Amino acid sequence: MIGIIGIITVFAMVFGGYLAAGGKMGIIFKALPFEMTMIGGAAVGAFLISNDMSAIKHTMRDLGRVFKGPKWSHEDYKDLLCLLFELIRLARQNPVAIEEHIEAPEESSIFSKYEKILKDKEAVALICDTLRSASMNYDDPHQVEEVLEKRMEANMHHAMHSSHALQTVADGLPALGIVAAVLGIIKTMGSIDQPPEVLGKLIGGALVGTFLGVFLAYGFVGPFAAKVKSVTEEDGHFYQLIREVLVANLHAHATNICIEVGRQNTPSHHRPSFAELEEALKSVKQNAA
Repeated sequence: MIGIIGIITVFAMVFGGYLAAGGKMGIIFKALPFEMTMIGGAAVGAFLISNDMSAIKHTMRDLGRVFKGPKWSHEDYKDLLCLLFELIRLARQNPVAIEEHIEAPEESSIFSKYEKILKDKEAVALICDTLRSASMNYDDPHQVEEVLEKRMEANMHHAMHSSHALQTVADGLPALGIVAAVLGIIKTMGSIDQPPEVLGKLIGGALVGTFLGVFLAYGFVGPFAAKVKSVTEEDGHFYQLIREVLVANLHAHATNICIEVGRQNTPSHHRPSFAELEEALKSVKQNAA
């Protein structure tokens, strides 16, 4: 919703100010289709040249995140802590019983309680792979933490590609606007024998290209890239929490301490209170009993 409000604000302030200053939209409307074809078409073409098909699809999907916002909510973080609590407690009580849950999480009675987390393949793989490694005696906390850190860095690098691709387009749009403007000036020079009122309209139409390139770059594509980056970084905290809890588990801390480590590492605006989490864990214990 806030993204839509932002777009409306950009249009209202830019064109509202222009009209309030006595500007006329006629020249802009007349030149816009042609300038947009040149600038927008060149930007799309450059985007296609610089990215492969998977990156293009990834970027198109991520554009929706500008309006949807982060994937994980306050309740999701609380559910994650409850899920990790159940898995760690079971792994310590019965190391054999945990295998059916980490080998086939889609059939697990524990994972099935948290459908949104179960649908996230990376979150499930991160949990299951780490717990499986511990069951195979690969349980050095420092080595596991290093492996998880590298894995998340690689995932973050891949997730950030959409933001980088959009920012590259934003950086190129002003220059493409200049290209369109120069073509407009070339067209104007071909009509140099026309009266001033005709030349004025032709030059005005040419300048629409410069305006459009800068307007699209700093009013839309650049902010879209920044928003995608912000949302991607925000969602990355979810996987960092998994790492912190599972590494604390390898340090052989009490289960409640491991979960408290995760709670403390939850972003402040999503962090459940101590009492709230205790109530949720108490419910988990009662259901397990």
